[in-house]
Formats: sequence, C-alpha cells, structure tokens
Amino acid sequence: MSAALLPLPDESSAPFWDGCVRGQLLVQTCTGCGRRRMPPRPMCPACTSLAHSWIPSSGHGRIWSFVVPHPPLLPAFTDLAPYPVVVVELIEDPMIRFVGNLVTWPEGEINEVDPTTIAIGQRVHVVFAAPVEDGNGPPMAIPRWIRD
Repeated sequence: MSAALLPLPDESSAPFWDGCVRGQLLVQTCTGCGRRRMPPRPMCPACTSLAHSWIPSSGHGRIWSFVVPHPPLLPAFTDLAPYPVVVVELIEDPMIRFVGNLVTWPEGEINEVDPTTIAIGQRVHVVFAAPVEDGNGPPMAIPRWIRD
C-alpha cells in the first residue's frame, strides 16, 4: 500500500489501528451494554455510555457485498483497476462490517483475485500486510481478507 493512502487515525480510531499493527482485528465494545460498534466513536449509540473497551474479534467473516471499481479513480489506484472491494460481516456479530480488499496472501496485490470468482456469503478471514510508514505518523497495517 502506498504511504500516501494511509488512514489518518483520530482519538477514537487509534486503538483499532494499533491493533492492526499487532495483527489483531479489534472491535470497540461498550462496557455499559456490551454492544459492539464499528466504526469506532466516543459514545455508544444504544445506551449513550462513553465507557468502552477494545475486544479482539475472531477475524472470521463472510462476504456481505462487494464492488469492482473501474477508472477513473484516485491516481494511486488507476493502474490496479479493476479490483474487488469486499464488505465483510464478522461471524460473531453480522452487524459489524469491514470494507477491504480480497487477496490471496497478506502481501498480495489488490487486483490479484478475479472478481468473477467472488460470491456473497463466501467465508473469509482477516490478514495484515507488513506495516507501512509514511514518516509522518506511526506504522499502519490495513486489514485485508483471504477466502477460507
């Protein structure tokens, strides 16, 4: 992944990104009512508690949806298009969904999977490529998905 495209963590999301660097897919969980939430945010939408913790997920899920972007795109992605982008629902909580690329190995190119072979409901698990640095912040690792 190009360092120019790294996410910009904020106070609410920094623990998530720290977990990714350690190879963990963390989910913010309300300590008041137990509701999981993604994306992370300061207040629970169910009970309005500000108390939360970060719980490791299994990292296993199913493809809930997917798209295949074609040019024109952000310049950094133009040469890689078309490529599949999947929405994955976690096995332990299907309401928690992550968007990412479907690859065949952690360091794989985002366009290495033939989009015609993807099906809604396919089981996948999370992987992380080696952390990348841009010199302006901490190392970042992006969740990616591999079919089971």
